[in-house]
Amino acid sequence: MKKRIMHSETAYVLAMAILSIGTALMERADFGISMVVAPSYLLHLKISETLPWFSFGVAEYCMQTVVLALLIICMRRLKLAYFFAFISAMLSGLMLDAAIAVVALIPFEGTAARLVYYFAGLYIGTLGVGLIFHSYVTPGAYESFVKELAPKYGVELGKFKTAYDMSSLLVGVILSFAFFGFGKFVGIRLGTVFCALVNGTLVAFNSRLVDRYFDFEDALPKLGKFFRTL
Repeated sequence: MKKRIMHSETAYVLAMAILSIGTALMERADFGISMVVAPSYLLHLKISETLPWFSFGVAEYCMQTVVLALLIICMRRLKLAYFFAFISAMLSGLMLDAAIAVVALIPFEGTAARLVYYFAGLYIGTLGVGLIFHSYVTPGAYESFVKELAPKYGVELGKFKTAYDMSSLLVGVILSFAFFGFGKFVGIRLGTVFCALVNGTLVAFNSRLVDRYFDFEDALPKLGKFFRTL
């Protein structure tokens, strides 16, 4: 089968949009938010009680800044790429707020619709991660954390992603208890646990899937060379 050509820049834009839509769908389904964004979602819920402008998107790039700081500590060096990771984090936060606003306009009623939203959001999100690893543009903090540290510690990408996801789930549970009382799983439900268990596997599957159908080339080779030397 002849593969199609996809530009690395297109992969980045598509990935950012897809990730935002996937998160917005899961948030609307209310079966439990993705464990990756659960800490920022809980931060948003708590702080927005006092500061209404503190949206999910704003909480996202605030939390990604913390993750970037942890990445710098683990790597024991500061790279220019991490600055671009922060730019990607801010962009993803803005796109997430836009996606939530758009998804809110879609007719929504009943458990069946919630299930469709949940599974569509789950799969779309992992497809976005699979795509973003095929772009030279530095991804946001979550993806950068996995992309940088998995090879550093010699761990297969899917397994490292699963471990990272379970850690995010634990942080989400701790924040839920701290913000809303012990035993209250706000934003974290059975869907969050299921997502944590399958997310890494789905990311690896979708990464192989896009490799099967696409070859990735740079539309802007000089820019691609710049990013790859960071």
